[in-house]
Amino acid sequence: MIDNLSLPELVAQMFVVRASGCLFDHQIRYPEWEPTASKLRYYLEKLGVGGVILVGGSAAELAVRSHQLQSWAKFPLLLAADIEEGVGQRFAGATWFGPPMAIAEIARHDAGKADRYAEQMGAVTAIEARAIGLNWILAPVVDVNNNPDNPVINVRAFGETPEIVGKLAAAFIRGAGEHPVLTTAKHFPGHGDTAVDSHLELPVLPHSPARLAEVELPSFVEAIAAGVDAVMSAHLLIPTWDAEFPATLSRKILIGKLREELGFEGLIVTDALVMGAIANKYGANEAAVLAAEAGADVLLMPLDPEGAILAVCEAVTQGRISVSQIKESVKRIWKAKIKVGMLISDPPQPPLAKGGSKNLQSLESIDLSLLANPQARATAADILRDSLKFGGNLPLQVAKPAENQLLRNLIVVDDVLGCEFLGNHTPAITLPEQFGYELQLIDDRTGAIADNTGAEHFSPTLLQIFIRGNCFRGSAGLTEAAQDWFKKLLKTGELQAVLIYGSPYVLEQFLPHLPPSIPYVFCYGQMPAAQSLVLEVLFGIDGTGNA
Repeated sequence: MIDNLSLPELVAQMFVVRASGCLFDHQIRYPEWEPTASKLRYYLEKLGVGGVILVGGSAAELAVRSHQLQSWAKFPLLLAADIEEGVGQRFAGATWFGPPMAIAEIARHDAGKADRYAEQMGAVTAIEARAIGLNWILAPVVDVNNNPDNPVINVRAFGETPEIVGKLAAAFIRGAGEHPVLTTAKHFPGHGDTAVDSHLELPVLPHSPARLAEVELPSFVEAIAAGVDAVMSAHLLIPTWDAEFPATLSRKILIGKLREELGFEGLIVTDALVMGAIANKYGANEAAVLAAEAGADVLLMPLDPEGAILAVCEAVTQGRISVSQIKESVKRIWKAKIKVGMLISDPPQPPLAKGGSKNLQSLESIDLSLLANPQARATAADILRDSLKFGGNLPLQVAKPAENQLLRNLIVVDDVLGCEFLGNHTPAITLPEQFGYELQLIDDRTGAIADNTGAEHFSPTLLQIFIRGNCFRGSAGLTEAAQDWFKKLLKTGELQAVLIYGSPYVLEQFLPHLPPSIPYVFCYGQMPAAQSLVLEVLFGIDGTGNA
């Protein structure tokens, strides 16, 4: 059938566009990246775009959304999501696991248990993805996070050594591989030893070939051996391999290293082409052409999908890219689609047309009982619990404050408006309230300490800090603000306890200065389940709300 497709249809199959997981245009949060329904339908129905990456909405909403998108599509779609921490990370209501580095922490003490957790995490993620219509998991991250200052990988990695990362990533792939979904090892050849966010700028990896072979590549080798379906490229410049082009745009790296040296035969997918590391230098359409020229099969998140498709077609016409190379990419894409249960008809028919309905899950067949079942949620909770770090005089004994005092619950976050894990109903706020604590919020928009101290009297303070690597927004400024508050509260004697959610590197900065009597609890997760667990440990609550 591939031979019957026009060049624009072939090229369009290589593109995955971003869309909101919500059903209505007025719910779109990022209009620069997420097209309206009419524009998205045009991409899928008229241009024949090959896939969609989805962000936002609830899991139940996405089940309807995925059905809608497949019904619009000229060809069956790959529907993808960045669900590195389970479906619930992106789509409310499903299981939300702690970040992969939590399992790496468990591996330090019990490698077998960590391996089982990673495999269970992969299986649950796959089952829940399929339940809501997704068929492509953009995980696991197989970068080795050996740079504590890494602003973009951080706790998304399965650890800090190639041995642990490779083993746990392979276990995740095995777990997911029991189900009809695609998995993705990212970000080739390794984004772990960088201190620059490639969403904003182009990082440089200055290492020798020997060092790359020793640290960065082994986890990708293990992922490939475990049967990973796709490998995502990193927007990194690696001068020792290619001094001109970053990995995403480098034929020397995508073909020379990944295909020929490592023997990878699956899909090569770019990281998002809208990211600053690529788009700022090469432009939206030329970046897509260069990536296809370099050997990428799937071009992810172009800023202008129609313009990028036309640009790649023009590159073929000009002889920059051969038609045969485009067809080889489409063959890999369709092989992947067939693996996840799609039928490609000849001639092509819309999924709802006669003979095409087998490509589409009926709305009546959606089984939401597969989402966040008790066993899956218990596994997620066990991972968080088994990776906790704590010390000091626990549980905290909350004494009634003096007449002119108040108990303060000081929460530090990077962006309070972007915190989907925090609200008036979440445990970080409601549990301290039960003990008489009053809330104070600090984020990156808040002024200096002097502007926020006010004239209140001495306030025994519970300091809760939410810091981890976040794409598009570095955490360095927040870390500094949190340290300033920490130092001030220590100096005045107001600090009662420290709770840190997210990055263990932040905990390591604080611990040397924390008096041994002051209690602390650290959790890799930031979601409400993690907050409950941390505060139960702090206050000596038994899980039912009783102290």
